[in-house]
Amino acid sequence: MILPVAVAVAAAGTAAYGAFERNSPVFGSVLHKLPSSDKKSVSLTFDDGPNPYATPLILDALAHADVRATFFFLGRHVERWPGIAHRASAEGHQIGNHGYFHRKLHFRGLSYVRDDIGRGKRAIESACGVTPGFFRAPHGFRSPWVTTIARSMGERTVGWSLGVWDTDRPGAAAIAARTVDGARPGYILLLHDGDGYDPLGDRVQTAEAIPKLVGQLHERGYTFVTLPK
Repeated sequence: MILPVAVAVAAAGTAAYGAFERNSPVFGSVLHKLPSSDKKSVSLTFDDGPNPYATPLILDALAHADVRATFFFLGRHVERWPGIAHRASAEGHQIGNHGYFHRKLHFRGLSYVRDDIGRGKRAIESACGVTPGFFRAPHGFRSPWVTTIARSMGERTVGWSLGVWDTDRPGAAAIAARTVDGARPGYILLLHDGDGYDPLGDRVQTAEAIPKLVGQLHERGYTFVTLPK
Protein backbone atom coordinates (compact mmCIF):
# COMPACT_ATOMS: atom_id res chain seq x y z
CA MET A 1 0.00 0.00 0.00
CA ILE A 2 2.90 2.35 0.60
CA LEU A 3 3.86 2.61 -3.08
CA PRO A 4 0.33 3.44 -4.41
CA VAL A 5 -0.11 6.06 -1.69
CA ALA A 6 3.27 7.57 -2.48
CA VAL A 7 2.42 7.68 -6.17
CA ALA A 8 -0.92 9.34 -5.45
CA VAL A 9 0.70 11.93 -3.21
CA ALA A 10 3.35 12.65 -5.82
CA ALA A 11 0.72 12.98 -8.54
CA ALA A 12 -1.34 15.36 -6.41
CA GLY A 13 1.75 17.44 -5.69
CA THR A 14 2.62 17.63 -9.37
CA ALA A 15 -0.93 18.63 -10.28
CA ALA A 16 -0.95 21.35 -7.61
CA TYR A 17 2.39 22.65 -8.84
CA GLY A 18 1.06 22.77 -12.37
CA ALA A 19 -2.14 24.55 -11.33
CA PHE A 20 -0.85 27.12 -8.87
CA GLU A 21 2.76 27.87 -9.84
CA ARG A 22 2.49 30.60 -12.45
CA ASN A 23 5.58 29.54 -14.40
CA SER A 24 5.28 25.77 -14.03
CA PRO A 25 5.87 23.79 -17.26
CA VAL A 26 3.72 20.88 -16.01
CA PHE A 27 0.64 21.99 -17.99
CA GLY A 28 2.56 23.52 -20.89
CA SER A 29 5.39 25.96 -21.44
CA VAL A 30 5.08 29.47 -20.05
CA LEU A 31 7.03 32.56 -21.06
CA HIS A 32 8.30 33.95 -17.76
CA LYS A 33 11.55 35.63 -18.73
CA LEU A 34 12.91 37.44 -21.76
CA PRO A 35 15.44 35.74 -24.03
CA SER A 36 19.00 35.74 -22.73
CA SER A 37 20.00 38.16 -25.47
CA ASP A 38 17.99 40.87 -23.70
CA LYS A 39 20.67 41.17 -21.02
CA LYS A 40 19.76 44.60 -19.69
CA SER A 41 16.12 44.69 -20.69
CA VAL A 42 12.89 44.31 -18.78
CA SER A 43 9.29 44.08 -19.91
CA LEU A 44 6.49 46.02 -18.22
CA THR A 45 3.17 44.18 -18.20
CA PHE A 46 -0.16 45.28 -16.77
CA ASP A 47 -3.16 43.10 -15.87
CA ASP A 48 -6.89 43.58 -15.36
CA GLY A 49 -7.56 46.76 -17.36
CA PRO A 50 -8.66 48.81 -18.97
CA ASN A 51 -9.66 51.08 -16.11
CA PRO A 52 -11.14 54.55 -16.72
CA TYR A 53 -8.88 56.23 -14.17
CA ALA A 54 -5.55 54.41 -14.05
CA THR A 55 -5.06 53.20 -17.61
CA PRO A 56 -5.09 56.66 -19.28
CA LEU A 57 -2.65 57.97 -16.66
CA ILE A 58 -0.34 55.00 -17.27
CA LEU A 59 -0.56 55.52 -21.01
CA ASP A 60 0.30 59.20 -20.53
CA ALA A 61 3.35 58.32 -18.42
CA LEU A 62 4.56 55.68 -20.86
CA ALA A 63 4.12 58.04 -23.81
CA HIS A 64 6.14 60.72 -22.02
CA ALA A 65 8.96 58.23 -21.41
CA ASP A 66 8.67 56.69 -24.89
CA VAL A 67 8.20 53.24 -23.37
CA ARG A 68 6.04 50.42 -24.74
CA ALA A 69 4.39 47.86 -22.46
CA THR A 70 2.07 44.87 -22.68
CA PHE A 71 -1.49 45.21 -21.39
CA PHE A 72 -3.36 42.00 -20.55
CA PHE A 73 -6.90 43.29 -20.88
CA LEU A 74 -10.07 41.66 -19.55
CA GLY A 75 -12.74 41.23 -22.18
CA ARG A 76 -15.59 42.53 -20.03
CA HIS A 77 -13.61 45.67 -19.19
CA VAL A 78 -12.68 46.15 -22.84
CA GLU A 79 -16.37 46.04 -23.76
CA ARG A 80 -17.05 48.71 -21.15
CA TRP A 81 -14.20 51.02 -22.20
CA PRO A 82 -13.28 50.14 -25.79
CA GLY A 83 -11.83 53.58 -26.46
CA ILE A 84 -9.17 53.17 -23.78
CA ALA A 85 -8.25 49.73 -25.06
CA HIS A 86 -8.02 51.08 -28.60
CA ARG A 87 -5.81 53.94 -27.45
CA ALA A 88 -3.33 51.51 -25.89
CA SER A 89 -3.10 49.56 -29.13
CA ALA A 90 -2.91 52.67 -31.31
CA GLU A 91 0.00 54.00 -29.23
CA GLY A 92 2.05 50.91 -29.98
CA HIS A 93 1.57 48.82 -26.86
CA GLN A 94 1.13 45.07 -27.05
CA ILE A 95 -2.35 43.87 -26.17
CA GLY A 96 -2.60 40.50 -24.46
CA ASN A 97 -5.66 38.50 -23.47
CA HIS A 98 -6.51 38.03 -19.77
CA GLY A 99 -9.74 36.21 -20.48
CA TYR A 100 -13.21 37.65 -20.07
CA PHE A 101 -14.44 37.22 -16.50
CA HIS A 102 -11.22 37.03 -14.42
CA ARG A 103 -12.26 33.78 -12.81
CA LYS A 104 -9.59 31.32 -11.72
CA LEU A 105 -9.28 28.64 -14.37
CA HIS A 106 -7.59 25.78 -12.53
CA PHE A 107 -10.88 24.07 -11.59
CA ARG A 108 -12.83 25.09 -14.70
CA GLY A 109 -13.87 22.65 -17.39
CA LEU A 110 -12.60 22.63 -20.94
CA SER A 111 -15.66 24.31 -22.45
CA TYR A 112 -15.62 27.09 -19.87
CA VAL A 113 -11.93 27.82 -20.45
CA ARG A 114 -12.39 27.88 -24.21
CA ASP A 115 -15.34 30.26 -23.91
CA ASP A 116 -13.57 32.58 -21.46
CA ILE A 117 -10.39 32.90 -23.51
CA GLY A 118 -12.36 33.15 -26.75
CA ARG A 119 -14.66 35.90 -25.47
CA GLY A 120 -11.68 37.87 -24.23
CA LYS A 121 -9.98 37.50 -27.58
CA ARG A 122 -13.03 38.64 -29.54
CA ALA A 123 -13.58 41.68 -27.31
CA ILE A 124 -9.98 42.78 -27.87
CA GLU A 125 -10.21 42.23 -31.62
CA SER A 126 -13.41 44.27 -31.81
CA ALA A 127 -12.11 47.22 -29.78
CA CYS A 128 -8.44 47.29 -30.76
CA GLY A 129 -8.41 45.92 -34.28
CA VAL A 130 -5.61 43.52 -33.34
CA THR A 131 -5.51 39.84 -32.50
CA PRO A 132 -3.77 39.20 -29.18
CA GLY A 133 -0.74 36.95 -29.41
CA PHE A 134 -0.37 36.36 -25.66
CA PHE A 135 -2.54 35.04 -22.84
CA ARG A 136 -2.07 35.34 -19.10
CA ALA A 137 -4.34 33.32 -16.83
CA PRO A 138 -5.91 35.17 -13.89
CA HIS A 139 -3.58 34.73 -10.90
CA GLY A 140 -1.50 32.48 -13.13
CA PHE A 141 -3.71 29.50 -12.22
CA ARG A 142 -4.08 26.89 -14.98
CA SER A 143 -5.64 23.53 -15.64
CA PRO A 144 -4.08 20.95 -17.99
CA TRP A 145 -5.91 22.41 -21.01
CA VAL A 146 -5.54 26.20 -20.48
CA THR A 147 -2.24 26.58 -22.34
CA THR A 148 -3.36 24.21 -25.10
CA ILE A 149 -6.57 26.16 -25.71
CA ALA A 150 -4.73 29.49 -25.67
CA ARG A 151 -2.21 28.11 -28.16
CA SER A 152 -5.02 26.93 -30.44
CA MET A 153 -6.17 30.55 -30.59
CA GLY A 154 -2.69 31.77 -31.47
CA GLU A 155 -1.83 32.98 -27.96
CA ARG A 156 1.36 32.16 -26.07
CA THR A 157 0.86 31.73 -22.32
CA VAL A 158 2.79 34.24 -20.21
CA GLY A 159 3.71 34.20 -16.54
CA TRP A 160 5.99 36.72 -14.86
CA SER A 161 9.37 37.04 -13.21
CA LEU A 162 8.46 39.63 -10.57
CA GLY A 163 5.10 40.60 -9.13
CA VAL A 164 5.35 43.78 -7.05
CA TRP A 165 1.97 43.42 -5.30
CA ASP A 166 0.81 46.86 -6.32
CA THR A 167 -2.73 45.59 -5.70
CA ASP A 168 -2.01 46.06 -1.98
CA ARG A 169 -1.93 49.81 -2.70
CA PRO A 170 1.13 50.44 -0.49
CA GLY A 171 1.69 53.87 -2.05
CA ALA A 172 3.30 54.98 -5.29
CA ALA A 173 6.76 55.26 -3.73
CA ALA A 174 6.62 51.67 -2.42
CA ILE A 175 5.39 50.33 -5.77
CA ALA A 176 8.26 52.05 -7.57
CA ALA A 177 10.79 50.82 -4.99
CA ARG A 178 9.55 47.22 -5.16
CA THR A 179 9.82 47.27 -8.94
CA VAL A 180 13.24 48.89 -9.17
CA ASP A 181 14.79 46.89 -6.33
CA GLY A 182 13.40 43.59 -7.60
CA ALA A 183 14.13 44.03 -11.29
CA ARG A 184 16.82 41.89 -12.90
CA PRO A 185 17.93 41.61 -16.53
CA GLY A 186 15.35 39.77 -18.59
CA TYR A 187 12.55 40.09 -16.06
CA ILE A 188 8.89 40.28 -17.01
CA LEU A 189 7.40 42.68 -14.45
CA LEU A 190 3.78 42.35 -13.34
CA LEU A 191 1.75 45.41 -12.35
CA HIS A 192 -1.96 46.21 -12.61
CA ASP A 193 -3.82 48.98 -14.40
CA GLY A 194 -7.18 47.60 -13.31
CA ASP A 195 -8.99 45.45 -10.77
CA GLY A 196 -10.13 42.05 -11.97
CA TYR A 197 -13.16 42.04 -9.67
CA ASP A 198 -14.16 45.72 -9.63
CA PRO A 199 -14.26 47.55 -12.98
CA LEU A 200 -13.79 50.86 -11.13
CA GLY A 201 -11.16 49.55 -8.71
CA ASP A 202 -8.49 52.03 -7.64
CA ARG A 203 -5.13 51.55 -9.37
CA VAL A 204 -4.09 55.21 -9.39
CA GLN A 205 -1.13 54.49 -7.10
CA THR A 206 0.29 52.25 -9.80
CA ALA A 207 -0.18 54.99 -12.38
CA GLU A 208 1.56 57.48 -10.11
CA ALA A 209 4.50 55.09 -9.67
CA ILE A 210 5.23 54.69 -13.38
CA PRO A 211 7.29 57.86 -13.99
CA LYS A 212 9.54 57.14 -11.01
CA LEU A 213 10.10 53.44 -11.65
CA VAL A 214 10.71 53.98 -15.36
CA GLY A 215 13.12 56.82 -14.66
CA GLN A 216 15.07 54.90 -12.04
CA LEU A 217 15.34 51.78 -14.18
CA HIS A 218 16.60 53.93 -17.05
CA GLU A 219 19.19 55.40 -14.70
CA ARG A 220 20.36 51.87 -13.89
CA GLY A 221 20.90 51.16 -17.55
CA TYR A 222 17.76 49.18 -18.29
CA THR A 223 15.80 49.36 -21.50
CA PHE A 224 12.15 48.42 -21.90
CA VAL A 225 11.02 45.90 -24.47
CA THR A 226 7.74 44.20 -25.25
CA LEU A 227 7.31 40.44 -25.17
CA PRO A 228 9.06 38.40 -27.86
CA LYS A 229 6.76 37.26 -30.65
